[in-house]
Amino acid sequence: QVQLVESGGGLVQAGGSLRLSCAASGRTFSNYTMGWFRQAPGKQREFVAAISWSESTYYADSVKGRFTLSRNNAKNTVYLQMNSLKPEDTAVYFCAAGPSLGAALVYWTQGYDYWGQGTQVTVSS
Repeated sequence: QVQLVESGGGLVQAGGSLRLSCAASGRTFSNYTMGWFRQAPGKQREFVAAISWSESTYYADSVKGRFTLSRNNAKNTVYLQMNSLKPEDTAVYFCAAGPSLGAALVYWTQGYDYWGQGTQVTVSS
């Protein structure tokens, strides 16, 4: 089984930066695609970014150029570096893991088998 724990959320002013971490436990971590999703109150959970086992990266249009996703397999950790934050980025951010996802499937919640509990990101104007 894969267990995911997010950290690094908090309160930041617009234009600031924040780095989220997702620590994973599990012997097959390196074989998984790791994704980040976010959910604001009253809204659906939406795709933010993903990184495949081959380290291909995918970004939502809303965060492209501002967010950077990376992974460190030796530490079983993925990182979401968030720069130039906007109030619209305010949400609970969830880390997710799925095995051997195709390029199309990485954007959708149903592609992932495991989820963290989420970490709150609040961006003030």
